[in-house]
Amino acid sequence: MILKKLFTLKWLISVVLLTACGQSSTAPVYSPTGQTQKQTLPAALTSVVTHTGVPNSPTLPASRTPTPTLTRTPTITPTSSATPTPPHPLTIEWLRQQEYSADELIIEERLKPGYNYNRYIVSYRSEGLKINALLTVPMGAKPVNGWPVIIFNHGYIPPEQYRTTERYVDYVNAFAANGYIVLRSDYRGHAFSEGTARGAYGAPDYTVDVLNALAAIKKYPEADTNRIGMWGHSMGGYITLRAMVVDPDIKAGVIWAGVVGSYPDLLSRWTRSGSSHPAVVSDQARHWRTVVVEEYGTPEQNPGFWASISANSFLKDLSGPLQLHHGTADDSVPVVFSDMLYKQIQEVGGTVEYYTYRGDDHNISNNFSDAMFRSVVFFNKYLAMK
Repeated sequence: MILKKLFTLKWLISVVLLTACGQSSTAPVYSPTGQTQKQTLPAALTSVVTHTGVPNSPTLPASRTPTPTLTRTPTITPTSSATPTPPHPLTIEWLRQQEYSADELIIEERLKPGYNYNRYIVSYRSEGLKINALLTVPMGAKPVNGWPVIIFNHGYIPPEQYRTTERYVDYVNAFAANGYIVLRSDYRGHAFSEGTARGAYGAPDYTVDVLNALAAIKKYPEADTNRIGMWGHSMGGYITLRAMVVDPDIKAGVIWAGVVGSYPDLLSRWTRSGSSHPAVVSDQARHWRTVVVEEYGTPEQNPGFWASISANSFLKDLSGPLQLHHGTADDSVPVVFSDMLYKQIQEVGGTVEYYTYRGDDHNISNNFSDAMFRSVVFFNKYLAMK
């Protein structure tokens, strides 16, 4: 408890000011040194910046407890002759054909406020299911067009262990304290959300829940619908990438340690060392590889189908700039996934930034402050008031 209080004090002391998002001059950005940030990076960091030459290089702290989710990514072009009709629910085409017209957010519970923002448990509808979410809303005078928004997609946490107000606390706080509305969905089957948690990779459910969360926040009167970004970690990075090739209203995205390989790579080059799904996870979540291969053949036998379900095949349609972060010692999700996605986005002329962290883990624990500060500044840049 004493350490927690000391950390909170250090956090408050380390707040510095940014106005890049068109927000109040009191909007804080973390600085681990407690000094005004400089446009130089610690020498210990290995960074690769975009082909666009965007020189963002900031820094941020916090204690965090996310939970992990999972080796190279060739781009395959979808071929119409090899894709099912009607489209399989895993295809990008199927996601684009759905209607995401969720009702407005309903406040279920008011939580203890944060540093400079209010916190709520809210609900919305997704395919008829009641889905809960954590919502933060900045205090103070709302900008004329509303607050900018970050849709926050968490990584894999065993559904029976997941709690709305636990895990990723400092991640959410970092964005919330800097003047963003943050909406973090409890995917179906998680905490008190209705439905069955079937997993992210063998069913479209979690992506659909996030796209419906996006539809709901667009109806929220405090939100600026022209300034919506998306952040994802691990499995949440997979969801973020898919959402950004489906919905053009996501203006910018940030992915940490993302499961962003193509489906052929997820099938053949991704194994989870030292971890496995708990027994309560359905067979579909645990054996999606077997199910899909039995129905559609291998990527070699049916490349068109496997391309049609891979967001990597649709990177020309990315809705906005993307920033990638990955630790080189990540033993849950191979860093080569981010390496390849970075190159693929460059190849189609997209705007991308990429930072690697030498020797760091799946949660970028050793360089959390730097990665988070870079993330905040990136959103400030691309969600700035026009």
